[in-house]
Amino acid sequence: MALAPGDGNPLERAREAAARGAWADAYAGYRAAREAGGLGPAELAEFADIAYAAGHLDVTIETWERLHAELAGLGEDNAAAGAAVRVAMHLLFDTALMAPVRGWLRRAERLLDPAAQTPAHAWFAAVRTFERLLSGDLEAARDWAGRAIETGSRTDPAAAAIGRVARARLVILDGDVEGGLALLDDAGTAAMAGDLDALSTGVVYCELVCALQGLAQYDLAEQWTEAMERWARTNAIGSLHGRCRVHRAEILRLRGQCASAERQVLLACEELRPYVRRELGWPLTELGRIRLRRGDPAGAEEALLAAHRLGWDPEPGLSLVRLAGGDADTAAAAIREALARPLPVPSKELPPTSGLRRAPLLDAQVRIAVARGDLETARIAARELEEVAARFESNALTASALSARGEVLLAEGDAAGSSVLFTDAVRAWSEVGAPYETAECRLRLADARRALGDLRAESFEREAARTELDRIAHAPAAAEPEPEPDTAEPDTFVREGDYWRVVFDGRRVTARDSKGMHHLARLLAAPGREFHVLDLAAADSADPEAAAGLSRAGDAGPLLDDRAKRMYRRRLAEIEDDIEEARADNDIGRREQAELERGFLIEELARAVGLGGRDRHAGAASERARAAVTQAVRKAIGRLREASPALGDHLDRTIRTGTYCAYAPDPRVPSPWHCRSVSGRS
Repeated sequence: MALAPGDGNPLERAREAAARGAWADAYAGYRAAREAGGLGPAELAEFADIAYAAGHLDVTIETWERLHAELAGLGEDNAAAGAAVRVAMHLLFDTALMAPVRGWLRRAERLLDPAAQTPAHAWFAAVRTFERLLSGDLEAARDWAGRAIETGSRTDPAAAAIGRVARARLVILDGDVEGGLALLDDAGTAAMAGDLDALSTGVVYCELVCALQGLAQYDLAEQWTEAMERWARTNAIGSLHGRCRVHRAEILRLRGQCASAERQVLLACEELRPYVRRELGWPLTELGRIRLRRGDPAGAEEALLAAHRLGWDPEPGLSLVRLAGGDADTAAAAIREALARPLPVPSKELPPTSGLRRAPLLDAQVRIAVARGDLETARIAARELEEVAARFESNALTASALSARGEVLLAEGDAAGSSVLFTDAVRAWSEVGAPYETAECRLRLADARRALGDLRAESFEREAARTELDRIAHAPAAAEPEPEPDTAEPDTFVREGDYWRVVFDGRRVTARDSKGMHHLARLLAAPGREFHVLDLAAADSADPEAAAGLSRAGDAGPLLDDRAKRMYRRRLAEIEDDIEEARADNDIGRREQAELERGFLIEELARAVGLGGRDRHAGAASERARAAVTQAVRKAIGRLREASPALGDHLDRTIRTGTYCAYAPDPRVPSPWHCRSVSGRS
């Protein structure tokens, strides 16, 4: 029986915590009510959403699975189908495991009345649209996008909005770039109106930016990334914070701010880790691109291989790392394989079977083929790249095609022709606002000038390029902007004896000393910096070195807990069913995709379970420190909230706890906390 509402009801308090965005408190309240048997179907649905917002994707999916089984047992077919669709939706957007997505959609389809139109039907169509799009079946995706929009317009605007984003992407892939961009703009405007729930709004923003990144429409991608960031400051839940960071890192890399880009993408990796173990390959491939530009091929290779282990496609980055290391033959073989037999890995930015997916591979193939003297391969790749650029009307793709054609002409001995093309490419990349690509083209223009005997022009271009490349490689992350002069008291977090003086947004409060306050002070003093919980715990010890040494020596606790292992095994069973169905239908592409997903999950389980089925263990002290630090920090935030609700809300949104802790305010908004300890232990 569900708990009745009331002032003293813990479930009501949990709902109040959720209303103010205190997701950890809300999750704890709902979990306690669930364990007490106080959640009915409606409350379980609420709990699933709260768990997602609080960072517990496994609990979210498990709860929707439980709801599906309970509702199906009660004969509530439409509601049970809706729960199955929610499982599929989270698997789609948060794991990119397509075979389990298809399995849960099949369960839903068996329960849905084909003659009815309900929110469950609308969401089924929206999820099926993206499953088909990411699997390369564009014709079916078009049909399902239309159904999502039609049914969603009548029953659930969020499903319709997501269907419209998918339709826009499909229009672009059909070659109607202008029409697709207009549809994307309409979808983004609808998200900005604030009529959708937080998860749906975030998905619309993320898919919109992914579409623009894939199309190389970087100016528009930057504008919508900024809109997403403004929304995310107070509204984002679950993995949306981390996804927003990846988009910001992509823009920073393009703009030549690679140190800042690396900082953002590393934070994204930590924020996404609890949600998207497999989709972690997305920020890792971005990290590889950033590190290669910073002159760190070893670090780039490390990131790209890690992405590959997670079942992600590391190309063309890995081939370019091989080329930078002088192994052009291995690079050529890898890029040839990537073009001929691309991995069936879903990519939200670059859908399969499209020229947009091939464009970056073709650009890399031209460079690699020219380095090996394989001019015929270079000519073919450059020609196809020109066709893709013309089809999708992107200035960045046009600049890439100009550079590729220049590479071929220079290798053929046409220095004059290549000089013209590289000059145009320099201008085009400069207009895009891509200093790294501009500098690369300047280096090749310098080579063309030298071949023409114009040594002065060669020196000019080469010096300009090397100066810019050196800046990109070695410039530190951008400093936080200085705050405007203000007569108000600055944000302050200062210990004075047994109490802390805290000022936030002009309001002063006092709090008693505690370990949690010490942890908060260290985090607030270093925005964006990650602290391992062992370091935080050791810093608060009377003997930090001894504390750190002892903590890192402990050993206990499985790498995957029982819930995670059960979840992985359920996904494996669903993948096996999908493989069998694909075999029966002679669907080779689907079978290959499912087999790749099976390999990833088997490797994950093998990593966590040793010989004889015994768990491999992680550090006991690390887990103890994580629990202790998290509890201390959250307790301190709770006490501060009592005195200043605005401060409590700010800290709930920006303090990230876990194995690594950080204060992560919006990177473009100053966070000039004044933090120090005046007396006593610090």
